[in-house]
Amino acid sequence: MTQSGPMQDDQPLDEYRAMLQVALEEARQGRAEGGVPIGAALFDATGALLASGRNRRVQQGDPSIHGETDAFRRAGRQRTYRDKIMVTTLAPCWYCSGLVRQFGIRTVVVGESRTFSGGVEWLREHGVTVIDLDSAECRELLAGFIAEKPEVWNEDIGEE
Repeated sequence: MTQSGPMQDDQPLDEYRAMLQVALEEARQGRAEGGVPIGAALFDATGALLASGRNRRVQQGDPSIHGETDAFRRAGRQRTYRDKIMVTTLAPCWYCSGLVRQFGIRTVVVGESRTFSGGVEWLREHGVTVIDLDSAECRELLAGFIAEKPEVWNEDIGEE
């Protein structure tokens, strides 16, 4: 596990891992639907789930439906996002990193960032606490998909 900033006392590591399981279930469901297996969930400061979502680009033919944006939309309007925790199975891409910054989400829990590092360092540079759980399960789920459908993965991350 890597992180920037101190571990929040009210969110122990086991709780972050439990939150990741919600996102992982979304990723598995997306994979079963034939989509990119990336899931996310948005929690409040007490650890209560507001909403979860998954990458639905393939399923709905909409390039804007990433895991993080799906969870964010499903959570509905919030008075503030500064105390929210975004949990995602993969490091957020630049699009989703922008969402985190735009709405002031201060904590992002990442399942893994080895496969794709996205905007993790940029988020850290801008004061977002990023906790990378370095989950083998998250890596294996995505690696299997990439091996099976490299063209869909490249499309998802904007590669030709």
